[in-house]
Amino acid sequence: MVARVCWGAFLAVCAITLAGCSSDPVIAGRATSMLFVPDRVGGLQVTEGPSGTRPDAPAPRRQAENTDGGQIDNLALLAVDDIEDFWSQNYSGGSLRGSFTPIRRLVSYNSDQSPGIEICGEDTEGLTNAFYCFNDDVMAWDRGVAIPVAAQYFGQMGVVGVMAHEYGHAVQHQAGLIDTRSTPVLIAEQQADCFAGVYLRWVAAGNSPRFALSTGDGLNHVLAGIIYIRDPLMTQLDAALTGNEHGSALDRVSAFQIGFSGNVDQCAAIDMDDIKKRRGDLPKFLDGVVADPSAGNDEITEDLLTDVMDSLGQIFAPADPPSLTIGDASGCPDAQPTPPASYCPATNTIVVDMPGLQALGETKTENEEQELLQGDNSAISVLTSRYALAVAREKGHAIDNPVAAMRTACLTGVAQAAMAEPGLPVRLSAGDTDEAISGLLTNGLAASDVNGALLPAGFTRILGYRSGLQGDDAQCYQRFP
Repeated sequence: MVARVCWGAFLAVCAITLAGCSSDPVIAGRATSMLFVPDRVGGLQVTEGPSGTRPDAPAPRRQAENTDGGQIDNLALLAVDDIEDFWSQNYSGGSLRGSFTPIRRLVSYNSDQSPGIEICGEDTEGLTNAFYCFNDDVMAWDRGVAIPVAAQYFGQMGVVGVMAHEYGHAVQHQAGLIDTRSTPVLIAEQQADCFAGVYLRWVAAGNSPRFALSTGDGLNHVLAGIIYIRDPLMTQLDAALTGNEHGSALDRVSAFQIGFSGNVDQCAAIDMDDIKKRRGDLPKFLDGVVADPSAGNDEITEDLLTDVMDSLGQIFAPADPPSLTIGDASGCPDAQPTPPASYCPATNTIVVDMPGLQALGETKTENEEQELLQGDNSAISVLTSRYALAVAREKGHAIDNPVAAMRTACLTGVAQAAMAEPGLPVRLSAGDTDEAISGLLTNGLAASDVNGALLPAGFTRILGYRSGLQGDDAQCYQRFP
């Protein structure tokens, strides 16, 4: 059995535009209340600064077969050394049975070379990937295409994240957490994403002698890489036929965040019940029998916005619902404009810059534009966040501080979970939550206060949104009073 990160479409990826703001062991548990502090990331302070190899990092210890001795292999091997140091220190007791043993073989290859070499029964020619073979205890990576492109667009720590994910498969295999003959691929992938999160928090906490990771922009780039390798949209028939579901962006980011904010035992406990609980009733598959990437993406029109407002009125049932206006938000006396959707408390009005909102809701993939995934829910989630501000204001909560930004993300998640249910004028489709998560990382407006002040870390914005997807509005007000 081969476990891998799916980088098959990586050749066509474009640059990622990220709008970020600007030392304790990870195995020990942490109070969950610390997860929801606006200026913290998994209990760590939000930081900016260098991310990547430390200037004084030691030379790699491990050797790779078939290496060219270049910078890419040096980075990969340095990552392996660091990951093995982490697991040698933290693999003990609890849910991890036995003792830690380093991976037996490491193999580098160039997917552009012809003929390729054979690894775990696969020809490496054209194999733009990184993978771990359970049966042979081998970890391999493509130094020619996949890893260099990951480094270019997601930074050195994006590469380290890939290596940490693959090493996570080795850990779960050693610990006997999965049966390669019967465990669904999705469970194996979610656990590996989670183990990568546990390790990278150790790095972010300053414990690594080889790498540094800022919890602001540095972690944003790691999350962008995770979003990129999500599963493509599939019909239910496609999923059943392939039997190879790795997870949506929501699945993969949530598993990573569990590890980054939690511990190894929580990663080991991931099973289908846990995954289904996190997914809730959110749509997972495209309707119909043909997987059309543009399916479920509607044009942003005034009629659609009216339907969104009607849906939000039913979900939140405010006594004094905000009104919707198309036009210029600059005249509001008590709040700054936050285009393409702004909330004015003085008039209890949401003002939409229609061309701007339409541009935000235009269907795009990473292969077409210099952005992450984008679609109609990139725009709808931002509009929803402005409605959430109106609802919170009506209940007497401040809407102009970092706690308000966190609450806004949470209430947006609550509304979006409700929009997944039938009976409302607007209903989410498969992939919509992935669009919202991508938007939280790139523009962050769905996790901002009334003046557009963002939560400083993309990780925290997404966490706030996820907390709403899995909770209710009462929980949002309790966590973010």
